[in-house]
Amino acid sequence: MESCAPEKTRVRNPEEPPSRLPGDLVVWFFVGLELATFGLLFLAFAFTKLMQPVVFAVGQASLDQTVGAINTLLLISASACAAHTLANVRAGRHRAATHWLGAALLLGLGFLFFKSREYMDKWQAGVDFASNDFYMLWTILTGFHFMHVVAGCVIFALLLHPVSRGRYNAQDCNALESGCVFWHMVDLLWIVLFPLVYLLV
Repeated sequence: MESCAPEKTRVRNPEEPPSRLPGDLVVWFFVGLELATFGLLFLAFAFTKLMQPVVFAVGQASLDQTVGAINTLLLISASACAAHTLANVRAGRHRAATHWLGAALLLGLGFLFFKSREYMDKWQAGVDFASNDFYMLWTILTGFHFMHVVAGCVIFALLLHPVSRGRYNAQDCNALESGCVFWHMVDLLWIVLFPLVYLLV
C-alpha cells in the first residue's frame, strides 16, 4: 500500500542565489569555442606524433618537465584562489576576497614568468617555430595558451579594484564569476596540455 504522505521538498533560503550557470552565457559560448579549438590542436599534435615518433621523442626530451610541473601547480593554485575569492565575496568578506584575488593574479604572473624563461632558453639554444613539426606544434599550443593566461591575468587585474571596493555581492557578482570561469578554462587546458606535450612518450 502506497503512502499518501506528501514528499518533502527542499525549501530554498531566500538569501541563497537561484541555481544557474555562473557568469555570462556569452562566456560559456566562448569557453566552448576555445575548448573545441584546443581539442583540434591536441588531435593535430597526437596525429603528427604518430607520424614522426622519433622527432617528437627527441623534442619532448628537450623540454623541462620540472618547470612544466611548477607551472601546473601555479595554475591550479590560482584556480583555488579564484574560487576562494568568489566564496568570500558571496559571504561579504571583501578584504579576504581581495587578498585571494591578488594571490591568484600573482600566481598567474608566476606562470608567465616561468613560461617566458622557457621560451627564452629555447630561443638561445637555437630552437624556434620552424625547427621541426614538434617545435612548431609546441609553440602553437603553448603560445596560444600563454595568450589566454595573459588575458586571465588582465581580467584579474581589472577585477581587483571593484572587489576591494565591495562592488560585488552574493546577488551581483556576474563579472567576477565570468572571470573565474575563464580562468578555470585556462587551468583545464593546461592540465590536458602538460601531460600530452611534456610527459606522454
